[in-house]
Amino acid sequence: MGVVALAVLVLVSFFVEAAAGFGSMVVALTVGALFSPVDELLGLLVPVNLVLSTYLVARNRAHVDWRFLWRRVVPLMAVGLVIGTALTRVVNAGIAKPLFALFVVVVAASQLKQALSKTTNSKPLPEAARVAGLLGAGVIHGIFATGGPLTVYVSARELSDKHAFRATLSAVWVVMNVLVMPRLVQDGAVTLDSLRTSALLLLPLAAGIVLGERVHAALDERKFRIAVAGLLLVAGAVLLVGSLSQSGAA
Repeated sequence: MGVVALAVLVLVSFFVEAAAGFGSMVVALTVGALFSPVDELLGLLVPVNLVLSTYLVARNRAHVDWRFLWRRVVPLMAVGLVIGTALTRVVNAGIAKPLFALFVVVVAASQLKQALSKTTNSKPLPEAARVAGLLGAGVIHGIFATGGPLTVYVSARELSDKHAFRATLSAVWVVMNVLVMPRLVQDGAVTLDSLRTSALLLLPLAAGIVLGERVHAALDERKFRIAVAGLLLVAGAVLLVGSLSQSGAA
């Protein structure tokens, strides 16, 4: 995948996260995986995502729900991340790619259904469902550095204010991606060469931040989430069909 194509991908996907607080890595990996290996994309995009998340936390730190972050989210996701990291040693890439695509399709369909519904369920999840959701989010994050959909599903039930929602999720991504980085370095996905490319992507990132901040200020969250969920559903379906076709051909 060329630098220009990567720059466009970063602009679009990181604009989504700057506006909503989540979605950049899911969008970037789902679309990017149609053209490049997932591990290569992770090495290029996780450092860029870390810059974006750190910026959003620094700018909006007054809105971060630190109690929710450290007591309810990070401990469970960290445990799941350890499990997910261990799974990367035994799960074949040819199996991981369609599984990721299927995960995106299921979550996107669920989010699209919820966004299209005229009634919203804002009650916190039962404790068992919350624990399972955040553990699962950590596992996915350990494998693909993008446990966002499950984290969003849990957090949206407890963080009703859109500013607190975006700021707190950004803090989650800072913590999780700091924990993911050593594995990417060890695996050779993050190198001096990949970091040079990541540095070039900071320009489209800056443009995405500017656009995302403007959209967030006047955000019609329902329409925005419908658009993002629809994009993910289509991209995930294309990735699923493509990866299954490759598996069949092999």
